[in-house]
Amino acid sequence: MIDMKKLLKSYLFYIVSAFGISLTIKANVGVSSFNSMNLAFANAFDVKVGTVTIFINSLFLLAYMWFTRFQLKKKYVIQMISVLIFGTVINFFTYVVLGDLVIAYYPLRLLAITAGTSIGGVAVGMIVSYNVITFPVESVCVVVSEKINRSFTFLRYMVDVFSISVSLVVSRSYQLPIYVREGTLISLIIFSFVAGRVKHWYLLKQGSRGETIELEGL
Repeated sequence: MIDMKKLLKSYLFYIVSAFGISLTIKANVGVSSFNSMNLAFANAFDVKVGTVTIFINSLFLLAYMWFTRFQLKKKYVIQMISVLIFGTVINFFTYVVLGDLVIAYYPLRLLAITAGTSIGGVAVGMIVSYNVITFPVESVCVVVSEKINRSFTFLRYMVDVFSISVSLVVSRSYQLPIYVREGTLISLIIFSFVAGRVKHWYLLKQGSRGETIELEGL
């Protein structure tokens, strides 16, 4: 049975995560590996980055549906809603709320990428902790890892490598700026650490309320 309170909170943190991504884009020092691909496609084909994010996440969702033989209908609906919210809010923050924001001072750019990545890490850490919505990319990696007996971490890194490669190829082909830069490295270092710490904090908090938790693997 779906916990509606956790579901609504998860959607709220999707919005927070979208703001974090928008801030990293405005920092203009490179973005995370997956977003670097989305941003390259967006500028190559003159569409909004949130729209590209919706499209690519939808492809992963379709792949997940196929791998799971279309048996998890409620889960697919929840994921599709989250994908639409995520991309739409990225567009809103990037082109409306932060549309006129230009950060000229380089140290402030680094501060913006750090802040945006940290915000995204906190949001994703909470979403993972609630365990109601799963991200399409991660869902596919989990299913494939079970089918081919390879670790989830390996497959997720392969997605990152693929995303970076596509981003570089698209940027070179369409004479666009390179979106794999120092910000990509900053995101790689900070994001997982923050998300993991938030998840750890949440589980400890739940444990203090007398709930049974499992901390192994954090």
